[in-house]
Amino acid sequence: MTKENQRSVEIERTGAGAYEVRNVRGGVIAMGGGDDDRFTPVELLLAALGGCSGIDVDLVASRRAEPVRFVVRVRGDKIRDAAGENRMENLEIEFDLEFPEGADGDRARSVVPRLIQQSHDRLCTVTRTVERGSPVAASQVGE
Repeated sequence: MTKENQRSVEIERTGAGAYEVRNVRGGVIAMGGGDDDRFTPVELLLAALGGCSGIDVDLVASRRAEPVRFVVRVRGDKIRDAAGENRMENLEIEFDLEFPEGADGDRARSVVPRLIQQSHDRLCTVTRTVERGSPVAASQVGE
């Protein structure tokens, strides 16, 4: 792993069931266990899936025309499988897009299906990682 390739966040407990996720650029997201309006870790996973593909599609399509509506919905089922393990399945990313009438809007609409497929098949790091799977190592430092 090189510094150029490494991505990281830090999660700090701020109270009972309350956490802040920070990136190296100073961004902060509130995270919790689902008892309040903070995002849960599963919701952040869904946001990462939709955000990754949404950005891929937006970067190219919006060069052709500014969208009138650009909404990405992500859903899935949280299950406990036969082995007693919690996980998500039936993950779906839905694009609800509208572009203006006219030639520019037509050009944007025409590229969206290809962009969604390319994002899914090779561009979106989050989707590619979830679908292929990757080992996760857990360790403790300090006490």
